[in-house]
Amino acid sequence: MDANKQLTIGLFGFGVVGQGLYRILQQTPSLNASIKRICIKDPAKKRDAPDALFTTDRDLLLNDPEINVIVEVINESEPAYRIVTTALRKGKDVVSASKKMLAEHLPELITLQQSSGRSLLYEASACASIPVIRNLEEYYDNDLLHSIKGIVNGSTNFILTKMFEDKLDLKDALLLAQQLGFAETDPTLDLEGYDAVNKWTLLLNHAYGITTSPGDIVFNGIQNIKESDARVAKEKNLHIKLVAQAQKLKEGDVAGFVLPQFVRQDDHLSFVKNEYNGVVIESGFADKQFFYGKGAGSFPTATAVLSDISALRYQYKYEYKKLHHHKLLRLYDDFHLRAYVSFADWTFIPREKFEYIEEWHAHADRKYLVGILHFREIKGHRWWKDNNTSLILMPDPIVEDMDVRKLKKVSLELAGIM
Repeated sequence: MDANKQLTIGLFGFGVVGQGLYRILQQTPSLNASIKRICIKDPAKKRDAPDALFTTDRDLLLNDPEINVIVEVINESEPAYRIVTTALRKGKDVVSASKKMLAEHLPELITLQQSSGRSLLYEASACASIPVIRNLEEYYDNDLLHSIKGIVNGSTNFILTKMFEDKLDLKDALLLAQQLGFAETDPTLDLEGYDAVNKWTLLLNHAYGITTSPGDIVFNGIQNIKESDARVAKEKNLHIKLVAQAQKLKEGDVAGFVLPQFVRQDDHLSFVKNEYNGVVIESGFADKQFFYGKGAGSFPTATAVLSDISALRYQYKYEYKKLHHHKLLRLYDDFHLRAYVSFADWTFIPREKFEYIEEWHAHADRKYLVGILHFREIKGHRWWKDNNTSLILMPDPIVEDMDVRKLKKVSLELAGIM
């Protein structure tokens, strides 16, 4: 351990996050860290830093013996993977913000980190300024974690806030998000939930030791949510959020997914608006704890990168204790969900698959029902994504088998069958 260790950084990427880090490091001389070289893609682009720092040759950074830290904040997944793996093999510590790359390659990156003996840190890859990964690794390393749920994508949360509070439709809310820089020109990764599920893949590992891939997690975005859904939410005194959720079940395994969800007004997540992120962790001993902060932006994300760089002075690395030292858990699919489904044509809705339907509204323009269906009816099918259908989970959506049997019994009793 050497708190005075000189950290010499090779930085890949000088976009929003890279520029933020460069400016922050200029204002934190006590960290004893400096950027020696920055690898960029377009040498003709004007940048607010000395020209001598920049190169398009990545090997100048990866092969430089004086550079002992590689910071990778580029947007392309496969180049990022090659940079990170090469740096680790060459004995350099790595800080990354590339959630897609990390989510797609996490098992091999964990193995490579261990065999190389170097650190791979990536706090900035999930929730930007919120230190959720480090807390799951350290503070909750032995606590009994009941559940973790969060709003982990600022773009979709901004859009939903505008739909709900300003009565904008999805198209206009998206346009506003793009004008303000909260959504990309191609917003597919945000709108359809890909960004959120990449982050959730990482957090599932640090929360429960579950190593999985984004393709194995049931997810959707907000692309199908209608203005009429927001009206229903308001009538029920609820908010609509894109919620990533994982919960320990009675059987001992974990239910996990990323789906739109109604949240009550007293839920912590209902207070998370616009481009902010929020995470609620519920554990056996600490009860509920709420993390809140900006989930995107130059300085918020760069601050998380800076925190990881600072931790390298103490040779800090993720130990993945829940993966290596606890009972291995898996994503479970034998449970039920309480869900709201809105649609234009009921012929596309498999009503017979619902265990129990508690509400049915057949309006002329847009119909909806609220009921309980098995998770596998969502996991293995697409009807809830297609044909102008919108599925939003109800508050406290997970219903275990015992509770379903009770509901069915009550339903039959009310019908006079029992």
